[in-house]
Amino acid sequence: MDDERFRSLKNSLQTVAETEELVGFLEEQGTFSFPALENGLFPAAIAHESTGYQSIWVRDNIHVAHALNAVGKSGPACRAISTLTEYFIKHRDRLDQIISGQASPSEVMKRPHIRFDGNTLGEIDEKWAHAQNDALGYYVWFYCLLLTQGKLEPVSGTLDLLAAFVRYFESIRFWKDADSGHWEEARKIEASSIGTVVSGLKMLKRYLDQSGNWSQFRYAGTPVSADAVDSLAQQGQAALDEILPAECIQADPLLSRKYDGALLFLIFPLGLIQGELAETIMEDVRSHLMGDYGIRRYLGDSYWCADYKEMLGEEDRTVDFSDDQSSRDKLLKPGQEAQWCIFDSILSIIYGQRFLQSENQEDLEKQRFHLDRSLSQLTTSESVFGPYKCPESYYLEKGRYVPNDITPLLWTQGNLMMALQQWKQTLKAPSDN
Repeated sequence: MDDERFRSLKNSLQTVAETEELVGFLEEQGTFSFPALENGLFPAAIAHESTGYQSIWVRDNIHVAHALNAVGKSGPACRAISTLTEYFIKHRDRLDQIISGQASPSEVMKRPHIRFDGNTLGEIDEKWAHAQNDALGYYVWFYCLLLTQGKLEPVSGTLDLLAAFVRYFESIRFWKDADSGHWEEARKIEASSIGTVVSGLKMLKRYLDQSGNWSQFRYAGTPVSADAVDSLAQQGQAALDEILPAECIQADPLLSRKYDGALLFLIFPLGLIQGELAETIMEDVRSHLMGDYGIRRYLGDSYWCADYKEMLGEEDRTVDFSDDQSSRDKLLKPGQEAQWCIFDSILSIIYGQRFLQSENQEDLEKQRFHLDRSLSQLTTSESVFGPYKCPESYYLEKGRYVPNDITPLLWTQGNLMMALQQWKQTLKAPSDN
């Protein structure tokens, strides 16, 4: 029986060979299938159209492409990022009009669209929370990472586009710009968005330093200097120094947020936060957001709260709540937030990386603990979605936690794939025993 074999493999994982056997088993089951459009872009989830997740999100594509690249599958990663670059070049006027002042960043539909039609690379004529600086920061970060790694070569318009992003981040004053962030909700000044842009600017500077392309780095014919990029990154870092380890410290209690799972991404994959501050954020997530099935995005999260499908019709479940989510928040009973499946793998990776540096047994134990939780989140043979799928989250339906309709979520798959890769790195590490 597949279930028995999976349990046996999951409970062992004492050697690289055993881990590779589990990975092979999951690959046979389609757990790590990343179907893409013809142009290489990834839909967020392989889900029913009613979820809206067949659209293309910039953020999800970066996380999926990064995961593929991290495990050595750089071909599909480069294809996806190249098409995203084509998309941003096609809609470059979104950046230019805000830089010039022709459009106001307060009109979110005038900002670069972070969710679009992947088949046509056209914009979707539907109101959406497009003020998402993290998505744009991720794009700059990962594109420049691939350029730095020599896996991509710049195409015509690349440097101009990247210079436009720098001027755009400057124009909107990203370090104090209220955006909808990772969760596409109420606009606030949030550390996870500021940190993603800082990471993008730092990786851009690293690429330009390495390639020596500063002389060609211009916006509208005017050079954009290394000092200008540095100064912008420092503005963001200064804002982070004030906000972290919280996500948002604005006075409005509807915006202020002490704990948020999105802060983990500043530790991995971005590597922006390290040391004691990283430890504080991880312990905050473990102490305040971790549940029995997964990890809450934040306390008070009403998305996929208990009996979500009973209380909201299909057309209302994934609409834009960024202007006013009070109606949805009224549905939530405290402690009944959805528990997401994208975070345990990230924690496992971070602890694994720390163990390779520290050789601290506690880091190793936490790496394995969160890896086991990630594997336990896979659907079972009784699931309506079929077995060994990676859900977006577990939510309460009639008193029991079940996977939500966004199953499988490609972002969850990517994170689990990297966590298993990191476990192999741990097992390969020389031991003093």
